[in-house]
Amino acid sequence: MVKHIILWQLKDELQGSEKISVKAEIKTGLEGLAGQIPGLLEIKVNCDGLSSSNADLMLDSTFTDFDALKAYALHPAHVAVADSAVKPYTKTRLCLDFEV
Repeated sequence: MVKHIILWQLKDELQGSEKISVKAEIKTGLEGLAGQIPGLLEIKVNCDGLSSSNADLMLDSTFTDFDALKAYALHPAHVAVADSAVKPYTKTRLCLDFEV
């Protein structure tokens, strides 16, 4: 199996209720991919970090293998969520992929 972990910082201009709304939209969109993409075993977005955090959201996903992860990156359902709900609102993105 392969883990795919993403940390995002949202754009600085997002504050208060708008920031909360964006986080919820990202969570709903990405977690909604469960069952739609072959090889995607688990997907969860955490947007309730402690005040000591320097990231706003974390994606924790698990795939059957590296080929499934590569296919996920190009899958139209994933691309649609990334392009509409994630990329317009994020400032930075860090990724860690590893085998388990």
